[in-house]
Amino acid sequence: MPKRQRSGFHYVAGAVLLLGLVLAVETWIGWSALLRPWLSLAPGYLAAGIILIFLSYALRALRVYDYFIADTRGQFGVCLRLSLQHNLLNNLLPMRSGELAFPVLMSRCFSVPVVRSVPGLLWFRFLDLHTLIAFALLVISEPFAGQTLGVVLGLLWMTVPWLGFRLTNFWQARLDHHHGRVSHFLRRILESLPQQPRLFWRSWLWTLLNWSIKLAVFAWILTLFSDMPLGTAWIGATLGDFTSVLPIHGVAGAGTYEAGVVAGLAPFDIDPATALQAAVNLHLFVLGCTLLSGALSLLLPALPAPVSVEREANHD
Repeated sequence: MPKRQRSGFHYVAGAVLLLGLVLAVETWIGWSALLRPWLSLAPGYLAAGIILIFLSYALRALRVYDYFIADTRGQFGVCLRLSLQHNLLNNLLPMRSGELAFPVLMSRCFSVPVVRSVPGLLWFRFLDLHTLIAFALLVISEPFAGQTLGVVLGLLWMTVPWLGFRLTNFWQARLDHHHGRVSHFLRRILESLPQQPRLFWRSWLWTLLNWSIKLAVFAWILTLFSDMPLGTAWIGATLGDFTSVLPIHGVAGAGTYEAGVVAGLAPFDIDPATALQAAVNLHLFVLGCTLLSGALSLLLPALPAPVSVEREANHD
């Protein structure tokens, strides 16, 4: 299928999923009944959830700032604005098309070329996916696989990023013995991935902290809209975030996000209508935080970082 037709199909599919969600909620629950719990939600709870999610946004920006420190040094405000706007576009645009904003913004704000920003973004997404799976194993391994096997699987899985880091060094050494455009291009990409153990561990640490806070808040929000254990809610929140990597998902994740949450709650005998109500309200919370942070990002500095001698040396 031609690229333009695929793009059109994705947008149509996203719109259909959004419409399907709206109709499903109105048929099974009713939008007025679904939104009613917000009226009795304590403002302090809502404020605490928003503050903690904003803290996770700051940690995500800190990961970018630290990873590209030679380019971003002294410009955390600009980096935070970039991260918030990237998150806004990523959450609202279908089919992960918002990811394209990251290399564009990095080039505009910090003059970081695509050949460096895209590998960095892929490394972040690898860490994100690995952490999501790790946290899911943490909760589901004991009831489904047994405590001993669950611990073994969890420990083995936690070694994957380190193995990836070591293999990066291995392939970079192999490419040093080859010449040509392709080898040079691949070498540039590998050089944009973590080269030092300290950078590797720090980028992983920011990822773990970010997702620990984010998933804990999302699970807590689910429990505010439905009576379920926190561990069960954690699985639902994790499966909801997993849907972001699907090849097709609705506009702003509508439809697919809720399906992921409901699927995560299904094995625990949560009533489907109750699960859907909690999932939609969680998604509304996520979108609200996304829109609010995107609006607040306009208050942050947007001026490009000044070119320094250190940055020029790194680009040579």
